[in-house]
Amino acid sequence: MQKAYKYSILYFLAFSLLLLVSAVLLFEEKIGFSYESVLAYYMGDEERFVTPKSGTGVLKIILPHIFAFGLFLMVILHFLIFTKVNKSKKIQLIIYLSFGTAFFELFTPFLIINGFEFFAYMKIVSFFSLFFLVIYVSWLLFQSVMYE
Repeated sequence: MQKAYKYSILYFLAFSLLLLVSAVLLFEEKIGFSYESVLAYYMGDEERFVTPKSGTGVLKIILPHIFAFGLFLMVILHFLIFTKVNKSKKIQLIIYLSFGTAFFELFTPFLIINGFEFFAYMKIVSFFSLFFLVIYVSWLLFQSVMYE
């Protein structure tokens, strides 16, 4: 692997780490990590003066995220293909899980606002699943760059 390519990956991983940290902080601040706080954010809570989200409101929130999630995952998984683990079934599974989890994380709010309150749990699970998948892929990339 060329030195410039290694530096590009390392810088991308550094910015990815900043993105992940800020995502966790914003999610915790805005929505929260409990079932009740997720429901309150999407379904509304009169005691905390939180208005319920509408389908249009949720769409306005997730619309820019659809592109950003897809692009980010494509880039980080594309880098992974250039490593030594690129031909394994594990990588295929990681790719499918990453995009599937991102899709689920983006679209569970629609299920929540349409009365499927159980999906508040799934929102939290999908958020952390995507978080840990990206951390794992980042670790694989870091190992590949540093020990190749």
